[in-house]
Amino acid sequence: MNQKNGKNSLGLDKCFEEDNNPINLFKKWFSKAKETEINDPNAVAIATSDNNNQPSVRMVLLKGLSDKGFVFYTNFNSKKSNDLKSNKKASMCFHWKSLRRQVRVSGSVEKVADSEADDYYNSRPYKNKIGAWASSQSETLKNRQEFLEKVKNFENKYPSNNVPRPPYWSGWRLIPVQIEFWLDGEGRIHERLNYVQRNNEWKKELLYP
Repeated sequence: MNQKNGKNSLGLDKCFEEDNNPINLFKKWFSKAKETEINDPNAVAIATSDNNNQPSVRMVLLKGLSDKGFVFYTNFNSKKSNDLKSNKKASMCFHWKSLRRQVRVSGSVEKVADSEADDYYNSRPYKNKIGAWASSQSETLKNRQEFLEKVKNFENKYPSNNVPRPPYWSGWRLIPVQIEFWLDGEGRIHERLNYVQRNNEWKKELLYP
């Protein structure tokens, strides 16, 4: 790190540091976002594509992070899950406005282990567990009352917090092959650092803004 001008060895802002592992750098940026974002610093857009190559994107919450990848949970009968079952390639985009930073992650997904899904599901609040049972996610809803009645029915079926995990509810792990870090710059002179996995090693490269 060049302490004199606050830049790293690549001439980027010091927030890019010198790490050769993008997961480590992401953890540092994510930790900072937890301090500065008004809410949901773990909110992330996940993009998928169906059999007709029609892309879809929606916001989810990051619920797991390790050297293996980025984990989110969902209904496995949902639109996003059906896309991922047929095309395992996906991309994520984190945008932290308070920091004026963005991180893009691309790779392929795998289903998390049942034990991992159980551990996370059991940590959820009661209402969230009931919602997982009551929602036929992405299917057409006749009216709002229909959904609320299903919620009530499952509350009656599972009156205590000991609610089992639905068999169709689990997690996806995005295993990255590319992670790009972006920092806003004055006059749109942005800074971009891209990590690409080649031969099981991460390689760094600068990108034009």
